[in-house]
Amino acid sequence: MKIHTFRRLSQRVTLAGIAALLAVLVPVSAANADSYDDQIRALQNEVTNFQSQAAAIHAQADTLQNQLNSMQATAAGLQAQIDLNTATINQLTQQIADTQAKIDAQKDSLSGDLVSLYLDSAVTPIEALASSKSISDFIDKQEYRDTIRQDLQNGISTVTQLKKDLSDKKTSVQQTLNDQSSQKAALAAQEDAQANLLAQTQGQEAAYQQIATQKNAQISTLRAQQAAANLKWGGNVSYSPRGGGYPSFWNDVPMDSTLDNWGMYNRECVSYAAFKVASSGKHMPYWGGSGNAIQWPSNARASGIPVDQNPRAGDVAIWPVGYYGHAMYVEGVSGGNLFISEYNYDWTGRYSERTISQSTWQAQGFQFIHFQ
Repeated sequence: MKIHTFRRLSQRVTLAGIAALLAVLVPVSAANADSYDDQIRALQNEVTNFQSQAAAIHAQADTLQNQLNSMQATAAGLQAQIDLNTATINQLTQQIADTQAKIDAQKDSLSGDLVSLYLDSAVTPIEALASSKSISDFIDKQEYRDTIRQDLQNGISTVTQLKKDLSDKKTSVQQTLNDQSSQKAALAAQEDAQANLLAQTQGQEAAYQQIATQKNAQISTLRAQQAAANLKWGGNVSYSPRGGGYPSFWNDVPMDSTLDNWGMYNRECVSYAAFKVASSGKHMPYWGGSGNAIQWPSNARASGIPVDQNPRAGDVAIWPVGYYGHAMYVEGVSGGNLFISEYNYDWTGRYSERTISQSTWQAQGFQFIHFQ
């Protein structure tokens, strides 16, 4: 049974490719008992690959969503500026109207003076002097006409310049408003494109997850077939949620969620076998990272631990099947038959006990490790 995870593969698949993969997914066929592990391992590699791709696309979708959020924030800021400039234009329009009203009022108030100035301008200087009471009166009349003329010119010039300045400012603000409206329209188009890309990316992620789900269903079918095939030679099996003294802190948590003291994943066959060896007072080496059951015989030989085909109580029996193999603890031997205890015989992480006939374990090529 496995004790470590698989490395992720990198693969790029388009939506069309994903659809093609979904279309050609083939149902799981029956297989020989010793080939189930290989098929399951291949499918698990595929699941890992597709889940990795889904995770990468999910990260890409997050990036796209962040970019879209930034665009929307920019659009909101731009709209605020548009609203401000629109209000400014409305204010300038009102100011121009008010200024025009002031010009009109000033013209009305000066109309009398304009009439007097016109009438006075028709009198010759000699006539004006003759009609004046004194030289001083004549000078006052001249100064009055000059003052009226200058005030009129200044007033008209001032309000005309003010109206021009307001109109120029309104034109400038209107141009800015037009530019901002164009920017907003372009940004809206970018938002639409970004939203479409995000939707496509999320669709790719969903497609990968769908493939992974289907592959996992195939794995479940294979494991059920493997369990059925095992029962054909495994003898009468007695299952239990726990047993063999296996500690609750490894048994009562999800399978493969933690490592034991020897680097094995919990509730796997090798974790239970390692625990039984250590709890019997024998030395159990740390084989984490290279501890699949099928590797135990070579690990043992490298550590100077005897391995042969002669079972004894207290041995670990290794069934060299498939990619991982299977480890069992030999509780007793009688007439060549084995009474064993184990974990994860049916791939559910449960404890079980059974008796295996001599003819069966010999035919299956069992090896026995004599821990000391």
